[in-house]
Amino acid sequence: MTENPNAKGDEHNGSAVPAPRDTGGEVIRVRKGMFGANNGGDTSGYGGLIRTVTLPGAASRPYGGWFDEVADELEGALEEQDLLPANAIEKTVVDRDELTFHIAREHLVQVARTLRDDPALRFELCTGVSGVHFLGDKGRELHAVYHLRSLTHGRIIRLEVSAPDSDPHIPSLVAVYPTNDWHEREAYDFFGLIFDGHPALTRIMMPDDWQGFPQRKDYPLGGIAVEYKGAQIPAPDQRRSYS
Repeated sequence: MTENPNAKGDEHNGSAVPAPRDTGGEVIRVRKGMFGANNGGDTSGYGGLIRTVTLPGAASRPYGGWFDEVADELEGALEEQDLLPANAIEKTVVDRDELTFHIAREHLVQVARTLRDDPALRFELCTGVSGVHFLGDKGRELHAVYHLRSLTHGRIIRLEVSAPDSDPHIPSLVAVYPTNDWHEREAYDFFGLIFDGHPALTRIMMPDDWQGFPQRKDYPLGGIAVEYKGAQIPAPDQRRSYS
């Protein structure tokens, strides 16, 4: 295994990295075809392609290198605030030599503030939030992924929070990381994640009256009325024919 480029001199042996995704983890979906289209809608020529969508499972200690130091300090800091770590941290994942904490959404702000302010952690910078939509991850279809960087210690970790399609609410982190302002607006615009407490949660790319969220996996690939051009985009299986 190659050296972790984020370790900044800390040794990381990866001794507890989970099994590869094709032999472990959590299977959430089996996709058929290039785009998962059904009923002949896939015109890519890869209709026979079958792919298992698997999320990496929780890692077990020792995680290796500074990963254990960060995990221990975070858990200890939460306990000092009378918050049981098991209630805030749903699972810890070590995958591809990267550390991700899956956080219960109701505790996201407290965990983020702890990671920012604790002297032994000092993750001062959040470089953004990315939305993800897993149709097969029932009850937690929408994910928000935050990338945190410690300038003090030269480390990078991720936080991941999930919410169901039926209740896409996640607390805003703008009060903790002001740089998240436009990133949260973009995740709202494209995925429909509602960041409670955001100072002005409006669309940032699509027109204000646009219906739907274009980067969700159940968003139509075509056939969307383009009102500002007065045109209609045909669905992919109607654009051309194949023998």
